[in-house]
Amino acid sequence: MALDRSEGLAETARALAAGEVTSRALVERTLARIEASQGSLNAFRIVRAEAALAEADAADRERAAHGARKPLLGVPVAVKDDMDVAGEPTAFGCCGEFPPVTEDGQAVRRLRAAGAVIVGKTNTCEFGQWPFTEGPAFGATRNPWSTDHTPGGSSGGSAAAVAAGLVPAALGSDGAGSVRIPAAWTHLVGIKPQRGRISTWPRGESFQGITVNGTLARTVADAALLLDAASGNHPQDPHRPPALDVSGAVGRDPGRLRIALSLKPPFTAVPARLLPEVRARVVELAERLSALGHFVEEADPPYGQIGLTFVPRATAGIAERVGEAPFPALLDRRTRGAARLGRLLGGAPLRAARRAESVLHRRIGGFFTSYDVVLAPTTAAPPPRIGALLELSGFATDRAMIAACPYAWPWNVLGWPGVNVPAGFTPDGLPVGAQLLGPANSEPLLVQVAAQLEAELRWDVKWPSPPVPERSAAA
Repeated sequence: MALDRSEGLAETARALAAGEVTSRALVERTLARIEASQGSLNAFRIVRAEAALAEADAADRERAAHGARKPLLGVPVAVKDDMDVAGEPTAFGCCGEFPPVTEDGQAVRRLRAAGAVIVGKTNTCEFGQWPFTEGPAFGATRNPWSTDHTPGGSSGGSAAAVAAGLVPAALGSDGAGSVRIPAAWTHLVGIKPQRGRISTWPRGESFQGITVNGTLARTVADAALLLDAASGNHPQDPHRPPALDVSGAVGRDPGRLRIALSLKPPFTAVPARLLPEVRARVVELAERLSALGHFVEEADPPYGQIGLTFVPRATAGIAERVGEAPFPALLDRRTRGAARLGRLLGGAPLRAARRAESVLHRRIGGFFTSYDVVLAPTTAAPPPRIGALLELSGFATDRAMIAACPYAWPWNVLGWPGVNVPAGFTPDGLPVGAQLLGPANSEPLLVQVAAQLEAELRWDVKWPSPPVPERSAAA
């Protein structure tokens, strides 16, 4: 059996376990797709062709000797280029020649323990700062639904790779929506889990705790399966949430829920407006949830001045990365400007921002005594065109980012789970999404609701057209 690009993570794992296909055949096909798409999509910074084929052969030998005891044995997946893969550099979107790292990061270790084959590292913008995936280090990564548009960022390479069917699922990271935004703009499910669910080690905290690792896939079940496989902690991780079986929640009836439809952007320093074509799609999802029996009404969490706690953490995190950068002169001027601000805010303002998190947990947590789930837009606008933000000044970039993406970042401050689900398309055919947001450790509930919507809307059967060109593995 030769799986086509429509086969997801769970189906690929099933076919491998059943002996219908070998891991080597799958990885050869995956590598051929990646090669054929690089000129049009440019999703990958590093392709591990030789290493991935060796890992596939090892997986086939292990299955022949012991059976399929690992959930993802031999399944090809990708990870974002902010994650350490032994033997490969971790450039994180930056220019310059970086040395290979000697050890896998904890998330990659967990994937390997589950049997996955890491076929490559996907493109991301410089230090993951922006909702587009472009830069002088690697060019522009393009959206499979419209190659004139960005797939979003900063996990844009992972999103493009999954949306185009190059891999069945991929890891990304989310510090201000960087999994959820590209998922929304490429018609994918994107799970931003509870802080610490998927380790960010060798950094116990990434960007002062606002950044977590998450998953991108075409279906809720596949995103949950990859989440479970990658979940787990390093012994020195500061955040160690209780273990969950998120895959086991898929398909379970959540009962009748109280859902708050929140359309108002949280606190922003510059204007942000929800565009009508996005609002209409999110409201349609709310109506669908109501038709499924849930109680839905408009209500906004009490965010207050939450934005004042985000900026010190984000910019201090950038300052830390810039301080470690081997080629600081090659960094984007906007990166250097953000680092200067981060150094200014890295003392008392940062400490105050970190202390404020517990206050926010109590205040916004109280909202969940009245509601079970929040439904909100993931972005305020559809994906912008390639290059639209690339040459802007730092201030103009910030304004454009806030205008397009004002909804995702509060959940990074809180450290709580959120799931992007596809919400449909604009009249121009561009994907948009909505996010389901919950309190601490609510991933099972969120995927139950997401799976309900998927069963109704069947977003997983929609593919970009025309498809990305393919060559056979022998080509």
